[in-house]
Amino acid sequence: MSQELRTAMEKAPQRALLKALGLTDDEIDKPLIAIVSAKSEIVPGHIHLDRITEAVKAGIYAGGCTPVVVPSIGVCDGLAMGHGGMRYSLPSRELIADSVETMLIGHAFDGAVFVPNCDKIVPGMLMGAARVNIPSIFVSGGPMLSGKLGGKKISFSSVYEGIGAVKSGKMSLNELTAVENAACPGCGSCCGMYTANSLNCLLEALGMALPYNGTALAVAADRIRLAKRAGEAACKLVREAVTPRMIMTKRAFTNALALDMALGASTNTLLHLFAIAAECNIALDLDLVQSISDKTPTLCKLSPSCETDMEDLGLAGGVPAVLHELAKKGLVDGSAHTVHNCALADDYEHAHVLNENVIHKIDNPLSPVGGIAVLKGNLAEQGAVVKRSAVAESMLVFGGKAKCFNCEEDAVAAIYSGRIQKGDAIVIRYEGPAGGPGMREMLSPTSALVGMGLDKDVALITDGRFSGATRGAAIGHVSPEAAEGGKIALVADGDIIKIDIPNGRITLDVPAKTLDARRKKLRPHDTDVSGWLLRYQNLVTSAATGAVMKKKF
Repeated sequence: MSQELRTAMEKAPQRALLKALGLTDDEIDKPLIAIVSAKSEIVPGHIHLDRITEAVKAGIYAGGCTPVVVPSIGVCDGLAMGHGGMRYSLPSRELIADSVETMLIGHAFDGAVFVPNCDKIVPGMLMGAARVNIPSIFVSGGPMLSGKLGGKKISFSSVYEGIGAVKSGKMSLNELTAVENAACPGCGSCCGMYTANSLNCLLEALGMALPYNGTALAVAADRIRLAKRAGEAACKLVREAVTPRMIMTKRAFTNALALDMALGASTNTLLHLFAIAAECNIALDLDLVQSISDKTPTLCKLSPSCETDMEDLGLAGGVPAVLHELAKKGLVDGSAHTVHNCALADDYEHAHVLNENVIHKIDNPLSPVGGIAVLKGNLAEQGAVVKRSAVAESMLVFGGKAKCFNCEEDAVAAIYSGRIQKGDAIVIRYEGPAGGPGMREMLSPTSALVGMGLDKDVALITDGRFSGATRGAAIGHVSPEAAEGGKIALVADGDIIKIDIPNGRITLDVPAKTLDARRKKLRPHDTDVSGWLLRYQNLVTSAATGAVMKKKF
């Protein structure tokens, strides 16, 4: 894109501005590669990205191109959790994609290296990369080390669960403070198979990042070397004119979904994969997800379901070892293209499982089906999703009495006050993409249930979404959402809700005539929002299609 800037006489004014940056004629004469960095001093996963960016710079210079750093915003879901800030998390994905488009096209870059780490930043950058479609590669910031306390590994979700333990008398305030002080020992994305780490692993299966992008620790020298190699690879991509949409084909997305199922990754990945695919003009749907889940075994069980963390996954062989196992049964397409000019199979063919307690062999899976399940029924006609690998076996088939709440805060208050009993099915509605607006990520209610010892006896159903740190029978993305008139808006306290995860069903056991009568009395739910959230509310679509923005108005 910058060729005209480099050579045309009429572009002398633009070259003068580049020289104001300190660039020499020699640097201007080479391809300009943007390093899109999410570095900030408020997000633990991003605090160290300046080191990663400097390593990318070195790689780009070594590859014979000129690097220029440009910024990206990023919301820390953990810091935004439990207050109004969480309404901005999912919408920030759209702002990031728009800003990528603006910065890359506005400044005529030839290529880009994206340096994200956390939840919405990875998919937002991927959406922008697909939209602009100039040669691009990703290198993430890497996962955080686990916290250690009393000889056990702990993580960010341990702190949330500790609050419930204090409320129920199982933990003292001093013990909670000790957990708080030890849970997050330094920089990086939170150490479990939460949304950020799920997406950073899926980047490998999509072909948009080098091997071990998902597992090389934030504090490791491996991460710096990876960043240098990514910078060099970007130069090669520019010279060979290999663009994101050439890599992110339908088979790349099905590979990513297969890895998603094998890892037992966050349900949020479905929202994001659908949105990224849409930018590539590829249609994904929940029926495809279910078909891949039905045939893909779960090979890994990672935090928050147990103490096994991202470092353990890396030491056991990382994503390449998982892909190698899936390839043995033809569950990934190894011919898919990657950012370092090879087939995906070249990335995993020499990888092997080094610890079968962390990565199970394909013939000895943790489960014969994938870690995420799609549920459909009269309560979720367009679908809902659950992280099946984090659900206790006793809760896979469940029937409970509904207790309904129109916001997350009311549900949390009910849990902590003892109003939720074993056998209840908590319904939290008007938290969907439009109804929230913003589809808040809910770790507080699920962690409260765990802390209160109710996670194996109570289901939670919402048109909102859940943190990747969630465990238990937490069913999210119920579509249509309440704000669109979905049946979740018609549920009343005491209604029986039946959940059958193995058979993919969620049913509201109420006669159709009763529901019709309730619908006639239903009134619009006022969210009272303004600014960017009001625009988002009017433009966002269903969670079943990735909560993407309307393209026609």
